[in-house]
Amino acid sequence: MTEGRFYDDAALVRERSVLRNVYLWMAAGLALTGIVALGVASNPRYIQAIYSNRLVYMILLFAPIGIVWYLSARIMSLSAGAATLWFSAFAALMGASLSSVFLVYTGTSVAATFFITAGTFAAMSVYAVTTRRDLAAFSSYLVMGLWGLIIASLVNLFLKSSGLDWLISLVGVAVFIGLTAWDTQVIKGWSARAAGEDESVFLRLSIMGALKLYLDFINLFLFMLRFFGRRRD
Repeated sequence: MTEGRFYDDAALVRERSVLRNVYLWMAAGLALTGIVALGVASNPRYIQAIYSNRLVYMILLFAPIGIVWYLSARIMSLSAGAATLWFSAFAALMGASLSSVFLVYTGTSVAATFFITAGTFAAMSVYAVTTRRDLAAFSSYLVMGLWGLIIASLVNLFLKSSGLDWLISLVGVAVFIGLTAWDTQVIKGWSARAAGEDESVFLRLSIMGALKLYLDFINLFLFMLRFFGRRRD
């Protein structure tokens, strides 16, 4: 009885350690993104270099997507140092590409939206960690919703419909709230994989989890910004 309790307690500690490190890495990534975004937005030279050069703009737009695919496919074969560098490069590139947020919206509304997003994200994370319900049952609907968002957004590039844009934003908020909860529960399940592994595997799982939740947070923030953001005059 005592031995079983010991192993249960050890598993719980490991699970909490995985989640704790995921959140720490995610917070570090968001901080780096914010610093780079503010730095770029406050420097006219950087703004000119990015938005007057189509090649630079396209690199900043698509390079983070490439890094996400690369890390998703190769994370367990990378060294801990390489995984850290790739995640840092991703966060920095995202900061440069998101610098336009500070040019379009007021700083006050960006900050307010960030805190609203953080509160929503935290609430869904707590729910995912504490609930006994298996959220995998909703995964297919969330994936379909995500693909629907991508297709609808591409279509609206040509239609330029304000009504469709509002609907896309509303669905986007709902989808990424759901993905936040689902991904958190998935990461919670990784604790079993981390048990007995060395620190390099532990670090890779933490970075991969941080990447998943980072993407959920950023997308939720951007969709919420459409509702709560105030454009500059």
